Amino acid sequence: MKVLNIHSRKIDQSKNVLVELFKSLATNEDQVWPLNNWPKMKFKDGLKVESSGGHGPIGYKVLESNDDLMVFQFEKPKGINGIHKFEITKLTKESTELRHTIDIETNGLTSLLWIIGIRPLHDALIEDAFDKVENRYLKQQKKTKWSLWVKLIRAVL
Repeated sequence: MKVLNIHSRKIDQSKNVLVELFKSLATNEDQVWPLNNWPKMKFKDGLKVESSGGHGPIGYKVLESNDDLMVFQFEKPKGINGIHKFEITKLTKESTELRHTIDIETNGLTSLLWIIGIRPLHDALIEDAFDKVENRYLKQQKKTKWSLWVKLIRAVL
């Protein structure tokens, strides 16, 4: 099954500010990943090309890592073939788009797992991460609500 899953968020900050923030991703001082609710993103050798890691049961290796693009190749679970990436794109002097894209092919049982479990959890995780980034710059904090299905899956796990 072909899967293209895209999340984007406009943040009212310059690209340079967000590039600096994303340098903390998968470090001990991570200011992007929603660590309070999700397994930590970590890599054997940090965010360096060919470094393996992931979060929870999801494994991937770094294909590309620079100031405005981080690309990861899935390694597990078996049955997911493709990439996911974070992109940081300047919109104006003081606004930037954050984008996370999953571009994969699933097969076998993994296609069903994507539909009923992985996708809803992934969607909630990315929105939590984008909330965490945006909330650094807001007086009134955002909190994307989890669906009942996400709450149920998390309770079972």
